[in-house]
Amino acid sequence: MRFQMKNLLEINKLSMLFGGLRAVSGVDLKLGQQEIAALIGPNGAGKTTLFNCITGIYVPTEGEIFVTPPGKEKKKINGMQINKATELGIARTFQNIRLFPNMTVLENVMIGRHCRSRAGVLGAVLRDSATKREEQAIRDFSYQVLVKVELADQVDEMAKNLPYGAQRRLEIARAMATEPFLLLLDEPAAGMNPSETSELRELIDRIRNDEGISVLMIEHDMKMVMGISDRIFVLDYWEKIAEGTPEEIRENPVVIKAYLGEDFSVNA
Repeated sequence: MRFQMKNLLEINKLSMLFGGLRAVSGVDLKLGQQEIAALIGPNGAGKTTLFNCITGIYVPTEGEIFVTPPGKEKKKINGMQINKATELGIARTFQNIRLFPNMTVLENVMIGRHCRSRAGVLGAVLRDSATKREEQAIRDFSYQVLVKVELADQVDEMAKNLPYGAQRRLEIARAMATEPFLLLLDEPAAGMNPSETSELRELIDRIRNDEGISVLMIEHDMKMVMGISDRIFVLDYWEKIAEGTPEEIRENPVVIKAYLGEDFSVNA
């Protein structure tokens, strides 16, 4: 495996209940530095609920979530506000595209970058020299992010006019503008054709290798999952039923029965 052994994310015995309905049950998970890991399982297994607990949308009923940002102390983040989780360095995308369709590609990324800005409401109103410098810095940084996701030639295009695969990459760019150490991708390849999926896979690999960002993704495209993941976690009926390398998961009889199917092949 290529990832380092230092854990940036640790989830211990996490459970999430909605009234009497259990959505996640006693899940343990650890994500290493510069690791790409996948969270797989049938629909309704609790994958997105787990993401929502990590990012502060939900407060877990039981269990603990810890992160250790590079160069910082380990920190418990149960119930942390969404904006505070982003400031800490946790970013995510969603199953459904959530761009601002009538804003430009550059403006969409700049919105993500503003969580790192210092100018308050007064500065935005007065437009003093410091605010103008910061705004230009945000613009410059956002442009460089677009270079990394190969969208720099479309900075002035309206987000709604981008092809579907490019819109997905723009969402990732907006998340990267927050300077995360941990990037959560919720079904990033959903709806993509094979060419777009291949481009996405290369992008995720570059994000890990060039930016040093750890990636945890929910994904149903098993060819992509098996091809890019260092480690795979499998949920079924709200519990983790398996964890291992792609080779171990591919041959795990429990996973085959619960999710992959007897005729599973990454070449299918």
